[in-house]
Amino acid sequence: MITLKEIAKECGVSTATVSNILNGKNNASEETRERVLSVVKERGYKLNYVAQGLRRQKTQTIGVIAEDIAQFTTPEIIEGIMETCEERGYRTIVQNLRLYSRWQDQWFDNDKMYYSIMDPAVQEMASIRVDGIVYVAGHARKIHRFPSDYDIPSVLAYAYSQEKDVPSVVIDDEESARTAVRHLIEKGHTKIGVMAGEQENIHTKLRILGYQKALYEAGILYNPELVVYAGWGKELSYNAAQSLLDKDVTAVFCMSDRNAGGVYKYLFEHGKEVAKDISIIGFDNEVIADYMTPGLSTMQIELGQIGKQAMELLFDKMENKDIPEEIKVPCTLVERESVAELS
Repeated sequence: MITLKEIAKECGVSTATVSNILNGKNNASEETRERVLSVVKERGYKLNYVAQGLRRQKTQTIGVIAEDIAQFTTPEIIEGIMETCEERGYRTIVQNLRLYSRWQDQWFDNDKMYYSIMDPAVQEMASIRVDGIVYVAGHARKIHRFPSDYDIPSVLAYAYSQEKDVPSVVIDDEESARTAVRHLIEKGHTKIGVMAGEQENIHTKLRILGYQKALYEAGILYNPELVVYAGWGKELSYNAAQSLLDKDVTAVFCMSDRNAGGVYKYLFEHGKEVAKDISIIGFDNEVIADYMTPGLSTMQIELGQIGKQAMELLFDKMENKDIPEEIKVPCTLVERESVAELS
């Protein structure tokens, strides 16, 4: 394998110059940079990151541990992490624990199952001396079992940390739900039902608070009978739709786009139309939202921004800066055609 010294000799520059260029430092002319990179590509030179890390106690590598890449929220979060790392000249190594694919929801409260997968992943990150770890959760909950005995700076993305030295970046569920319900109120709706997720879920609890806050600000009394806890799936919300629509609501705040899909299906099968007979707003802005008829107004989770902010938080932690324990990222209202304005 060609060495750094040989690359430098062939380009007529110092080894320090070649090293700086390969590590993203912009202290060489563009002409020199292009010449060096051309020779590097032509000769097939590869940086030895492990050797570099041993020399300077820093590998310029970030470990990303994902609970399950199959979760729809995870890929965009990882994309935000990787984009931020690239801008800083860092590599990323991703570990996919596949927890949902392996065990569905059986692992949530089973430490033995969880650690049988988690421990080897963290040990591998430690063995290659990553400079930091971003742990990407599959859904929001309080996490208290992130390994702390490896002395690797770490942050959580999409979950709440119960450890003081592990900060987190999460959705601002409460404010985002408030925005969604306020949009319905501004369109003239006062009797607004909620197709909610699981009752004990953090997303659900915070979105209910946002719903209540929007009603309070508009002088509308909160009626718990207008809230149906259906879980997160299309079929579950389809089965719960009648009990909610029988209460003569004019609009429904669905806590996920999949919940909204269940209500759409129910209305279609019962000869009613979204927007014409009842308005619906969703949450998540999944791909299906734009393909539903009519297009579903919904709250877009800024997943890429969650990843970017988690990475910036980790960089600040690695640099021993003062950092917050938690950052909340608000969602964005995406207006389509599923919400009608009442006269």
